Amino acid sequence: MAIRISGLNSGLDTDSIVQELVSAYRTKQDKYTKAQTKLSWKQDAWKEMNTKIYNFYSKSLSNMRRAGNFTNKKITTVSDSTKAKVTASSGVVNGTQTLKVNQLATAGYLTGKKLKITDEEGKEAKIDSKTTLSALGVKDGTLKIKVGSEEKTVEVKADMTISDFTKALQEQGVKANFDATQQRFFLFSEESGKSSDFNLVVDDADSLELAENLGLATKQNYEDVHGAGSATNDMVFADKLDATNAIIELNGAVFEGESNSFSINGLNITALSKSDEMTVTTATDVDGIYNMIKDFLKEYNEVVNAMESAYNAPTSKGYEPLTDSEKESMSDKEIEKWETKIKDSILRRDDTLRSVLSGMSMNMAKTFEVNGKKYSLASFGIKTAGYFNAAENESYAYHIDNDASDSVSSANEDRLRKMIEEDPDAVTGFFTQLATKVYDNLHERMTSNPTLSSAYKVYNDKQMKEEYDDYTKTIKKWEEKLKDMEDYYYKKFSAMETALAKLQSQTNSLSSLLGG
Repeated sequence: MAIRISGLNSGLDTDSIVQELVSAYRTKQDKYTKAQTKLSWKQDAWKEMNTKIYNFYSKSLSNMRRAGNFTNKKITTVSDSTKAKVTASSGVVNGTQTLKVNQLATAGYLTGKKLKITDEEGKEAKIDSKTTLSALGVKDGTLKIKVGSEEKTVEVKADMTISDFTKALQEQGVKANFDATQQRFFLFSEESGKSSDFNLVVDDADSLELAENLGLATKQNYEDVHGAGSATNDMVFADKLDATNAIIELNGAVFEGESNSFSINGLNITALSKSDEMTVTTATDVDGIYNMIKDFLKEYNEVVNAMESAYNAPTSKGYEPLTDSEKESMSDKEIEKWETKIKDSILRRDDTLRSVLSGMSMNMAKTFEVNGKKYSLASFGIKTAGYFNAAENESYAYHIDNDASDSVSSANEDRLRKMIEEDPDAVTGFFTQLATKVYDNLHERMTSNPTLSSAYKVYNDKQMKEEYDDYTKTIKKWEEKLKDMEDYYYKKFSAMETALAKLQSQTNSLSSLLGG
């Protein structure tokens, strides 16, 4: 690197002269730097636009292609919704059916007898989860329980705590809890229905004594050991409520199940309470389909409006990205305003944007045949506002007739809702074909040119990256040229200053000799 000596002997402003001499090289470097900056802004703008397009493509547009998303929309009502809840799948034919709930499915419950123990002073003591079974008079033994069709055993130890005992029951398929406030056990089956029911098996005096000490013996248990009719009215036992299956009648046919939920010929029925005969009415969910189409069009409009606004953006001719030196004379607000002007117009008249917008709008305007009849969006009261009536950059947006939220079309007759009510098959057939056409067009754009763009990109992101990298190389080359030329000129001026210094020294020496 050349030694840079300022004009001490020549009196010249060497730095200014050198910078003026290399200004052409700096201008070239700045040109490519600005171009790279604009390209990076264009990349950002396309990333944002592509995200909007892809979200529409992968969600709303994709869902509209599936007929099931239309046919699944059914509304089923029950004449008494406090007795049963019913929903319908797509296979259910619209119409009215009869339903009656004869019996609900319940779990088996055993409410234990209240237990009492006394302390050393003969006073009633409190029983809790840490109390040992020996305090209840329990001795080691085996408690047999029949769960469903299977007989299980619980090994009972006198030194077990209340908590240990309830855990042992649960391990055998019977849920158990001890209520310290009520001082009694509560047992219940894990599931509703007869096959999950349980009962204590008491077949001798020892097993009866064990069950009685735990407060779990029922009147039936007592009589199983001592004989029928042996229990007297003054005796207190545990109360057992047997599990039951649900029983319903649909259109006169009887159905039985272990839970209160039934799935019958496309109807999903949940019995809530015993009832007399009720009516179940299934109809097309007009509002559901209407809102799905409305949401689809809303998302479509948002995307095409954004594209049209970007394409028709005001020109930023005369504006270029600022260099660091240019920014020094401007405020932050001025810089932001300047750069925003360029960024807002970065996709103006972009050929790729025009192509994507044109493809979407052309396919949305197509006609499709359903059951021998041809339909377009206009057949359902869905139209654009027209070139002269559309708001700025909304010429591709669609409006639904009689949509109260849309001032453009709210006064028109509601054709879409009428079509959904009268011919839901035509609505389904048309919109699934329309969505498929628009979807396929976007899919092709996102996957057709892997050398220039990544998957699910409608713009040439790979090509832009290559251009950006090329700019980086070019800028580096001009940086090196600029540095080399600066070094060259500083070396020349340094040599000149050195020569002038020698000349000055010789002159001084000669003057000294002559003067002497």
